Amino acid sequence: MTRQTLQTATRWIIKIGSALLTSDGQGLNRAGIAAWVQQIAQLRQQGMEIVLVSSGAVAEGMARLGWKQRPHALHELQAAAAIGQMGLVQAYETEFQKYGLKTAQVLLTHDDLANRKRYLNARSTLRTLLDLGVVPIINENDTVVFEEIKFGDNDTLGALVTNLLEADHLIILTDQQGLYDKNPREHRDAKLVSEMQAEDTSLDSMVSSKAGTLGRGGMYTKLRAARLAARSGASTAIAHGRMENVLLKLRAVEMIGSYLVATQVPVVARKQWLAGHLQLRGQLTIDAGAAKVLKQQGKSLLAVGVKTVSGDFMRGEVVACVDEAGGEIARGLVNYSAAEINKIKGQPSDRIESILGYLDEPELIHRDNLVLI
Repeated sequence: MTRQTLQTATRWIIKIGSALLTSDGQGLNRAGIAAWVQQIAQLRQQGMEIVLVSSGAVAEGMARLGWKQRPHALHELQAAAAIGQMGLVQAYETEFQKYGLKTAQVLLTHDDLANRKRYLNARSTLRTLLDLGVVPIINENDTVVFEEIKFGDNDTLGALVTNLLEADHLIILTDQQGLYDKNPREHRDAKLVSEMQAEDTSLDSMVSSKAGTLGRGGMYTKLRAARLAARSGASTAIAHGRMENVLLKLRAVEMIGSYLVATQVPVVARKQWLAGHLQLRGQLTIDAGAAKVLKQQGKSLLAVGVKTVSGDFMRGEVVACVDEAGGEIARGLVNYSAAEINKIKGQPSDRIESILGYLDEPELIHRDNLVLI
């Protein structure tokens, strides 16, 4: 995939960061919102489907409350999100109506994508909205979310929505020109990375995990998001959101921002969900033989290859498969609970029924429910 595919793509996920949306904390950037919506309307006229992942609820709430620093207390963050969400959605609705476009607010938590049934429901709803010609506006449900089910940042949310909808590209608009070879705020000689493969390990030394006053990310989360998006074959463009007609320039394949190319073959939808899973319910340590079979032959995981079990998980939940050195090899949906696997680990499949008194499946994880990491 190259930059040229930006011109032929039919579905973009566009993520806009807090600093852009709230004029660096001075209230909603209504001029910016108007400009982005105008560009999205033009992209829609070209036959594109657009999903907007919007930050800004907490930041807008902070501005309305007169808070200068992002609070640490969860209840204060949730209160700010509840207040800010009102203004944010109203601003989008007002602008999109000028172009005869309908919008829909979709608030997600990690549980919505971690639970297989809710994942499929979310995908079905979003696909229906796109079929109806609606522009979904997605944000993390900060008002009710708690630490265990947080995405942590909207870059990650944007990437997972990209996987969810099998989008062509993830577009991340930020307050930087793109990804630099070193932090441009600290190094005058920093150079913009124009195009690289998302999985190129040399990128790791270039990014900072520091976030701004309003955001939760930094360039580190944008690189991580690009790699998550690449799992479903989507490349990522990172560009300055305040650049005039930035979205139209990307569509016209102008050489702006940073383009992180997806080189992986798209994973089937079920395995995208597994690979993008951020919250595992447990871990199975497997022996060298099982690790080899998974990596080289693409087979199912059997009980005989399991050495130890960690976590308290149930049938149908996602667990990691790690080698004896602790390196993750794969993850998948287990056919047995942790307590059951503890009883049958190291045993051949034909003994499962005699040990447990029943046989659900001969495999602990079937290869159709397993994805290599």
